[in-house]
Amino acid sequence: MTEFWLISAPGEKTCQQTWDKLMTATTRTNNLSTNNKFNIPDLKVGTLDVLVGLSDELAKLDAFVESVVKKVAQYMADVLEDSRDKVQENLLANGVDLVTYVTRFQWDMAKYPIKQSLKNISEIISKAISQIDNDLKARALAYNNLKGNLQNLERKNAGSLLTRSLADIVKKEDFVLDSEYLITMLVVVPKTNYTDWQRTYETLAEMVVPRSTNLLFEDHESGLFSVTLFRKAIDDFRLKARENKFTVRDFQYNEEEMKADKEEMTRLSTDKKKQFGPLVRWLKVNFSEAFIAWIHIKALRVFVESVLRYGLPVNFQAMLLQPNKKNMKKLREVLYDLYKHLDSSAAAIIDQSAMDIPGLNLSQQEYYPYVYYKIDCNLLDFK
Repeated sequence: MTEFWLISAPGEKTCQQTWDKLMTATTRTNNLSTNNKFNIPDLKVGTLDVLVGLSDELAKLDAFVESVVKKVAQYMADVLEDSRDKVQENLLANGVDLVTYVTRFQWDMAKYPIKQSLKNISEIISKAISQIDNDLKARALAYNNLKGNLQNLERKNAGSLLTRSLADIVKKEDFVLDSEYLITMLVVVPKTNYTDWQRTYETLAEMVVPRSTNLLFEDHESGLFSVTLFRKAIDDFRLKARENKFTVRDFQYNEEEMKADKEEMTRLSTDKKKQFGPLVRWLKVNFSEAFIAWIHIKALRVFVESVLRYGLPVNFQAMLLQPNKKNMKKLREVLYDLYKHLDSSAAAIIDQSAMDIPGLNLSQQEYYPYVYYKIDCNLLDFK
């Protein structure tokens, strides 16, 4: 279970009492959740007006940063195409797995100095994450183009004999080259029609060279045969071949072109390998940056919301709950009983699963008498 509930409640006589009460209600007797204190430093409060404005801005910033975190994680999975099981071990925050980072959260004083105003801290985060988002778009575009071009070439060199590139199949000695009168043509013949081909190819046009056919290559459906004929019989030959279910491939032996194709394939393959390592390193570093920023935004939101709800002086305990999956509904009820006195207007707890009214979107109105934000560390959407 990688879902966390980040909540806060006002300090009783001390914040420790608030913590003890929660522990008694949720873990001592009924194992509803695993809890950790969530340490938020003494941030600068500022004015009420600023806090109200900031509350909205942080909600938008939270959604934006979460989307970037998910994009980086998903792109990591795309880049590590063949080893998706390795994705999780590359998605770390500050060198540790995400659950460990969240449960042992420590504010990063160097990145986000708490002497700065809350607005400044949120702007530092916003700027850094926008930069990561833009960089990701540019890097992904470059790498995807490279990968796409390589895949197109690989596709050309695979598939059925009717469509695939023949450059790596045929050799110079398979052809009559530089002849004014003769030409070698390549014909795809279904395996079931080999006997027909051998019996009829010399009679498909008037000027086919006798005994000039050779089987050059086979896949599981058909074979590629060469046949030599006079140039003036090409059209006739094509037509009769088609009537007999033999397919003449458009192919002219050109050493330069074939060499260029092979070199292009090698170049793209080398470029992709070269870019892979640095790209994965960039994704690791910036995933960590973005995830850390995201959890700091959650901390800012809890701080701002707690001050707005519970008033000054600042006195609240932030707590991180990891719900036991089977008991989520029960945990909501216990928390409601514990904190309903904080806000009489939250008298009716909104339980989305119970209130399934068509057309009513309650996810925007998830409101509880305590401050609550969800953190979901399951960031990958494996199709």
